[in-house]
Amino acid sequence: MDTATVERFEANRDRMASLAYRLLGSATDAEDTVQDAFLRWQAADRALIEVPEAWLTKVVTNLALDRLKSARAQRERAVGDWLPEPLLEGDPMLGPADTVEQRESVTLAVLLLMERLSPVERAVYVLREAFSYTHGEVAEILDISESASQQHLHRARRRVADERKAGEIDRVAARRVVEAFIAAASSGSTGRLVELLTDDVSAASDGAGLSGKVQRRSGAQKVAVMLRAGFKPTPAKRRIVGGSPSLHAAVVNGAPAMVAVMGDRVLGLVVLEVRGGRATDVIGTASPERLERFTEAWRRGEHDDPLVESW
Repeated sequence: MDTATVERFEANRDRMASLAYRLLGSATDAEDTVQDAFLRWQAADRALIEVPEAWLTKVVTNLALDRLKSARAQRERAVGDWLPEPLLEGDPMLGPADTVEQRESVTLAVLLLMERLSPVERAVYVLREAFSYTHGEVAEILDISESASQQHLHRARRRVADERKAGEIDRVAARRVVEAFIAAASSGSTGRLVELLTDDVSAASDGAGLSGKVQRRSGAQKVAVMLRAGFKPTPAKRRIVGGSPSLHAAVVNGAPAMVAVMGDRVLGLVVLEVRGGRATDVIGTASPERLERFTEAWRRGEHDDPLVESW
């Protein structure tokens, strides 16, 4: 390919990666999908492609749907042992963030809710809510009718809206939320943590990737006990991680998060979806594979001073 053709593809890379990430919930899978799209672009008769951006959107969407429908993905996701991969604020894969719908569609809580949608419903929801495609354009991308696109969107919106509970948050508010949670978790009293959780709070953790199973809890008391146990520093934990990490506040997928860091290595994070000052969802990640991209972004970025210098 000539330079102009490669540059045309590269100009669309971030948008395509953001689309694939919203559909798949995995930065690694999104990158692989975009690379597959590049191979299709390389092999295509580009003289027949009138609008490259539309062609690439269609290719990426359908490649992502193929991944969602694969036997491997179905096994991983059907048993509920899958969590979306977290991304640090500013990561280009988070994509467009001009509207509430765009920002909300990439939160970890909504990515988890979208697991309950069929692949086609998920694609329609993402294309309409995050990328503002018309129903006619969605129909063309997915090879369905406009009326089918409208029906899929209606079902998807209803399922997500029925359980979507959190509000928007900025960096300053995120720091306040994280400060409160660290103080409560360090107090030795689950009662202080319960006060920061909604009655119907849900929690999920990847268990640092050790068990291969997602650990889940629901209800303020059970989640508070889980958080208290997780945040209680012990000599054994310090031995495992090789010292005493610092705790930072950050914005992850649009939500406040506590990030544990040792040197320039991110050990784990806890994302809090918040409504009215109380957490509705708590999502913990400590599996090294799922933190590779996050850690690289953390190393490149600038951060506020840690809330806890040595945990």
